[in-house]
Amino acid sequence: AVFHEETLAFAWAIPDRQPREGVKARFEEVAGIMEDSFRKLGVDARVGEIPGEYCPGAYSVNARGMKKLMGVGQRLVPSAAHVGGVVVVNGENRVRDVLLPVYRHLGFDWDPETAGSIGYEVGAVSYHDVQQAVIDAFTARYNLEEAPLSADTVELASKLEPDHVVP
Repeated sequence: AVFHEETLAFAWAIPDRQPREGVKARFEEVAGIMEDSFRKLGVDARVGEIPGEYCPGAYSVNARGMKKLMGVGQRLVPSAAHVGGVVVVNGENRVRDVLLPVYRHLGFDWDPETAGSIGYEVGAVSYHDVQQAVIDAFTARYNLEEAPLSADTVELASKLEPDHVVP
């Protein structure tokens, strides 16, 4: 996945005693939620892989069947699933610039023109607007409650942050 300040990463940890049985349903649900959020922003959003997309997946969300906007993946552990993904809000050219040499070096087929962004589709859009649309789409299906991080978690994050800052 490619991350930069104009990408929105999301993650959802879901308790499930038999996580393998719900893989397809979770993919469908998350892709549907994201499709709904993008449509509310004015995107002709669709779920499905498009020919030549980077990191191809049947539950990618695209625009007009031509530009990938979001990828999603899952990690299964005993009694739980973790669903996460990345939405390109703006800066699809930055995604292309990073992936061009990677795909070339690996010898994978990829059409750089499939890299898209919400901003490319609807014009000026802010990170906050996309974030709120995603929250609203989840809220339409679930009762969300904002919860603060514990002081211990914030302290640990502060200690570890320098190890993860890109120069």
